[in-house]
Amino acid sequence: MDDLAKKQFEEDKMVNDAFQHLIDTYLASRHRKKVEIITKAFNFAKQAHKGVRRLSGEPYIMHPLAVAQIVCGEIGLGSTSICAALLHDVVEDTDYTVEDLSNIFGPKIAQIVDGLTKISGGIFGDKASAQAESFKKLLLTMSDDIRVILIKISDRLHNMRTLGSQPPNKQYKIAGETLYIYAPLANRLGLNKIKEELEDLSFRYEHPEEYQQIIDKLAQTRAHRETLFEDFTRPIREALDKMGLTYTIKARIKTPYSIWCKMQNKHIEFEEVYDILAVRIIFEPQRAEDEISECFRIYVCASRIYKPHPERLRDWLTHPKANGYQALHVTLMSKTGQWIEVQIRSTRMDEMAELGFAAHWKYKEGSKTTADSEDELEKWLHTIKEILDDPQPNALDFLDAIKLNLYASEIFVVTPKGEFKTMPADCTALDFAFSIHTFLGSHCIGAKVNHKLVPLSHKLQSGDQVEILTSKTQRVQKEWINFATTAKAKGKIQAILRREEREQQKQGEEMLNEFFEKAEIEPNSMNVDKLCDLHHIKFREELFQAIGTRNIVLGTADLNVLHEKSGNKGNSWTHFIPFLKKKSPSSKTKEKPTPEQPVSIDRKKTVILNEENIQNFIIAECCHPIPGDDVLGYIDSDKHIYIHKRQCPVAAKLKTSDGNHILAATWDVHKTLFFPATIKVSGIDNIGILHEMTGVLSNQLNINIYKLTVTTKDGIFDCEIQLGVHDVEDVKTICNKLKNMTGVEEATRID
Repeated sequence: MDDLAKKQFEEDKMVNDAFQHLIDTYLASRHRKKVEIITKAFNFAKQAHKGVRRLSGEPYIMHPLAVAQIVCGEIGLGSTSICAALLHDVVEDTDYTVEDLSNIFGPKIAQIVDGLTKISGGIFGDKASAQAESFKKLLLTMSDDIRVILIKISDRLHNMRTLGSQPPNKQYKIAGETLYIYAPLANRLGLNKIKEELEDLSFRYEHPEEYQQIIDKLAQTRAHRETLFEDFTRPIREALDKMGLTYTIKARIKTPYSIWCKMQNKHIEFEEVYDILAVRIIFEPQRAEDEISECFRIYVCASRIYKPHPERLRDWLTHPKANGYQALHVTLMSKTGQWIEVQIRSTRMDEMAELGFAAHWKYKEGSKTTADSEDELEKWLHTIKEILDDPQPNALDFLDAIKLNLYASEIFVVTPKGEFKTMPADCTALDFAFSIHTFLGSHCIGAKVNHKLVPLSHKLQSGDQVEILTSKTQRVQKEWINFATTAKAKGKIQAILRREEREQQKQGEEMLNEFFEKAEIEPNSMNVDKLCDLHHIKFREELFQAIGTRNIVLGTADLNVLHEKSGNKGNSWTHFIPFLKKKSPSSKTKEKPTPEQPVSIDRKKTVILNEENIQNFIIAECCHPIPGDDVLGYIDSDKHIYIHKRQCPVAAKLKTSDGNHILAATWDVHKTLFFPATIKVSGIDNIGILHEMTGVLSNQLNINIYKLTVTTKDGIFDCEIQLGVHDVEDVKTICNKLKNMTGVEEATRID
């Protein structure tokens, strides 16, 4: 009993110390001191979660306390948010209701807690996942109060910090969801520090070996980076001291996750990532209104010491990013022959960069840039509302629409009147039209970019002046969806097309009823289904639409089928017009391979993929995983298990929208089976190079080549080789052998 009492005393002390730390952090902030309501919320939450423990074994109240600490200390929010953070799991995990919280703490705190409470059923229908449902509810509340999403991001950050106590399948689900939605959200709100931590934690749990390798290599190269930093910044410090500035110079090291992304995207090794080190100059301006001109003074000073890259000056001062980020980025050539990025910003800009919109309350008074950023936030929230207002039939489409809207890269486009508009990189003239007004987008026929006529699919560049050309007779075209890139444009096009489809279906249904009436046939579902069979149409809505658009003209063949007369069934108009003809079932592409029978699996355990059971699983065609790849499993509605790479984009969506069907999986095969892999090779087009390459693969490595395609241009060749390999080690051996050949510059595996 003494041990029990001692343990209880230690736990109480741990909880009280955590609460005291929260209060101390709050009192040190600039907010009004409402300690009483925070204490009341803490005591209420402590009582509500009494006796409940987390998977790690600690009292549950430690989680709400940790979330409140992040909300207060790392994001800088006030008492309302701290109370909501302390109470965020009360409604979900206990018998208390939102009404109870409203009566005790007031409607504002209760509304935020309600937004943070998961839901089940409703928005997307029965087939959709509760994950996407809850996320939609979260965004609905967020569009009224931004603090909801800030607390949710804090909650996710603490869950990621303590993810080690969860089973692997839950780790993949939570890490995948974090990378897909929460890290981009944090970035969009300017929470750079939190965004980077979320990305690194997700990476650590999804790819533990690669994460550790990068951490080890960063540690090994640390001394070299420190020397480079000191040598590079010494002359800059001397020059800034002469200018009499108050400043600090910091080294900014690329995060493990962003290093890994660069390695994956560019197919390069760690040693070939040259921008791991960047330099950040943070200064205190003598007068607030001089901070932008001070940035340029520092830039001029630094560019006298080192030559700047002419195309890599990024001015985020006069046109801040949509998330409020302001700085001047310049890339300078160091004495060692290496390009180094220098980021110049004031202390206010630095705090805004780390805390994002949460820092706005601190700098609100009379700051034009802060007001501009808040306008950007309002615009963004308005776009989110538009996406939410438009009913999305599919959970994945909805998540994609939101994801599209969390763009990081931005360009500036100028209207004919000289107004600047922020747009995502790679946007088209059509996206720009929809960003101004839905009517303009739906009636546009083309655009003039820098006074030259261009099609709607034309990609815009930063600084382009764009005039949209319209016509009253223009209507939204189906193919527009292929080159629209922004969430707003895609959402509006789909909504207009769906509305038109509904009108066509209604018109077709009326035409069909008239046809039935004229022929004195009862308009029941059985007769409609007969017509569907005749025209090889699966759904009644499709039949109504085809009739409404006059792709199907009802006639004698239809009457024969309805009266069940024998004769040539293929006599409808669709059979005489080749391009209206439906594909027959036999012309469909071959079915995907499916296992002989669904496998029964314990979802909490890791699935071992070996020679005996591999035929029970389906290797995903989107990413072609092979032994040695980090993989996971996904159970579909038919209980078939698909094996995906953990970084596969399809798997990323599944982790976010249907995470409860994710399985942890690992390989245990011993070089007995062959798996298909594709290797891309490029280099100098010498005579005999192809013969040499096939000789290395067939004779030296004894590899079977399934397919080989080669293109050459201007003395450079690109070659894709599909071959059979045992595992990732085989691929590395093949790539290294090919790279060692004279004339081969690059050899990498592609999906």
